[in-house]
Amino acid sequence: MSELERAADLIAGAEALLVCAGAGMGVDSGLPDFRGDHGFWRAYPPYARLGLSFVEVATPRHFDDDPELAWGFYGHRLRLYRKTVPHEGFRLLRAWGERLSGGFRVFTSNVDGQFQRAEFPQVAEAHGSIHHLQCVDRCSDAIWSADDHDIPVDEDTMRAVPPLPACPRCGGLARPNILMFDDWGWLPGRSRLQLDELTAWRRRRRGLVVVEVGAGTAVPTVRRYAELASAATGALIRINTREPEVRHGRGVSLSLAASEALSALLSGSSPGSHGNV
Repeated sequence: MSELERAADLIAGAEALLVCAGAGMGVDSGLPDFRGDHGFWRAYPPYARLGLSFVEVATPRHFDDDPELAWGFYGHRLRLYRKTVPHEGFRLLRAWGERLSGGFRVFTSNVDGQFQRAEFPQVAEAHGSIHHLQCVDRCSDAIWSADDHDIPVDEDTMRAVPPLPACPRCGGLARPNILMFDDWGWLPGRSRLQLDELTAWRRRRRGLVVVEVGAGTAVPTVRRYAELASAATGALIRINTREPEVRHGRGVSLSLAASEALSALLSGSSPGSHGNV
């Protein structure tokens, strides 16, 4: 039996679905792959000229030291994510989950809001969301929508054009409600509520199948959660072009891109049937 057939068997027997998604989920929608410095620099050539890596740019210290540089990066990403259309794999996953008696949920480290754009009703964003803001100085625990903000960016320099987003309470600088590198100022309240709801749902589910998509080992948040959620049954389908291996031989490994794998598994399928596979 092939790995795709094994995955189809798991999908066919599912009563509930948990999607665990990393950055690779969005690549087929045209979002940039930041894996490695060269991948980041291909997406953002001005940072190559400055010699700044993704880790060096995606840090909260720039909001204190150079806010226009900080908001240049995050403002550009916010615009990019707002105009990106989720690929067909999102629709297939949602349609599948809507048919299952136990329902479906999403756990993701992505901050891009693509699952919400694809109309997934319950998404746990472990690292926060670029579509929400907080105060840099943490004058309160408030987290609010970024919908009213459009940050112009000079794409030659990747610097934001003032005025920059401000905290409505103290008037100081605002920042995305995202967990960045070396970040001690992130407010986790919104994400914690989402994760608590997901944990309670997951513990009540039988016949749970975990589909992990595009989650690597460099920041293993999603992999660890997917392995935890599937530990009792081994009902894990790992979709990853670069690092598809499943530890201890449990679960199913598919070395495919997200859209290709999900189309092969779910197009024309319904619970209890292998569909096109």
